[in-house]
Amino acid sequence: MTIDLPTAGRFEGRAHFLPVRIYYEDTDFSGVVYHANYLRYFERGRSDYLRLAGVSHTELLDGDAPTAFAVNRITLDFVKPARIDDALVVVSTYDRVKGPRIFISQTLKRGEEVLATAAVEACCIALNGRPKKPPVLLLQRLQPYLEP
Repeated sequence: MTIDLPTAGRFEGRAHFLPVRIYYEDTDFSGVVYHANYLRYFERGRSDYLRLAGVSHTELLDGDAPTAFAVNRITLDFVKPARIDDALVVVSTYDRVKGPRIFISQTLKRGEEVLATAAVEACCIALNGRPKKPPVLLLQRLQPYLEP
């Protein structure tokens, strides 16, 4: 018997691809994904992107200068509904870093069909909630994936 283990997705060039399956719990009474769940799928895409790039949230929190992330802006465009049993893919690119801010583009797809897009601005923060420049470790590990 072969057991499939959870995956953090895969990279193709700068883009990260994370498979997402739609379950009954994700939907409203009509079988359509509840709108707030799109934010969850995009969060998973961003987190697994970092994980696969070698960035651990735990490592950032446990470092000499503890660092976390806060999303301070997200623009979400719904194009088509996702439905129960859909096999989807979250496509994420970390585009650039400017001061404490990280700019991320994301797309939720069913095959080649775009269901939703998100433009995300996240901010590195200290544990007191104040913005701070990203740690060198984070910048080094993201560098190969950022826009040239």
